[in-house]
Amino acid sequence: MLSTGALDLGERLHDLILKKGIAISLTLGTALIDMYERCSRVDKARAVFDKMQQKNVVAWTAMIAGYGMHGFGLEVVQVFSEMRISETKPKSVCAHAGLVSHGLDAFKCMQKDYYLKPRAEHQVCMVDMLGQAGHLEEAVQFINTDIQGEVPAAVWTAMLGACKMHNKLELGEEVAEHLLQAETNNSGHYVLLSNLYAAAGRTDKVEIVRSMMKSRGLKKQPGYSLIEIGNQAHVFCMGDKIHPETMEIHAEMEVLMWKLREVGCIPETDSVLHEWEEEEREVAVKFHSEKLAVVYGLMKSSHGKPIRIHKNLNVLRLSYSHEVCIGDI
Repeated sequence: MLSTGALDLGERLHDLILKKGIAISLTLGTALIDMYERCSRVDKARAVFDKMQQKNVVAWTAMIAGYGMHGFGLEVVQVFSEMRISETKPKSVCAHAGLVSHGLDAFKCMQKDYYLKPRAEHQVCMVDMLGQAGHLEEAVQFINTDIQGEVPAAVWTAMLGACKMHNKLELGEEVAEHLLQAETNNSGHYVLLSNLYAAAGRTDKVEIVRSMMKSRGLKKQPGYSLIEIGNQAHVFCMGDKIHPETMEIHAEMEVLMWKLREVGCIPETDSVLHEWEEEEREVAVKFHSEKLAVVYGLMKSSHGKPIRIHKNLNVLRLSYSHEVCIGDI
């Protein structure tokens, strides 16, 4: 249930637990928190957390991790502060959402006050936080001075993602060199580097990266998006024409894209298959798996009901702005 994000089933089980008068133990409460967080219902996870009579380090950590996972940086710091007041010894803390000073304080606190040695996930959180906030030089300094021994590949991945976000090509190339040395056969790293070059308009470099992938027998992992409607999972890939309602979905997509253009949401296609013509890129963007899933959710869901999409890869850069616009039309 947790891996598929079956929220409806999880909610029914939670309701059944309450109706039967089953006590919410530490184990059960933490499991419910984890389930709701995996289904992007951090509000319900917090409601369970607040009602727990007892909280151990696992429960506190689960709540902090959930807020961090979804970018609620202020809440991460607040819950961490509450945990310190409760005198519970933390296992970990992640700082997201650009709250750099609070994140740095929390990182120092776990070492100075609790004598905890930072693990790879903490280091990734710090680099991700600094990178997303645009403090790339500080992130590099953190890697060079605060990480002892071999730098985990996940840290370099977070750093390369920050370089792409802020269009730092030269730094990105340096980071990619470390990353590809650490994990030579991970196709995702090559794709991330290729996207960095594409965003910078360096099509020659894109070709070099793709040639490297081809020579090493590596292929890009296909992306898909999943949405659950009526307890049935619907999976979409880019340009999907297999779904039995493909015609209706594509027709609705055309209407939606027209409305998006009317309110000024124009697709950003600079990192989408550089060798295609602009019109072909827009088609690829329009029929991206996530957008197909969103449109199908709009077709089948009641007005005002949240639409939850589950993905195996990262969201396209254009998606967030489009989703904001969709909420307004």
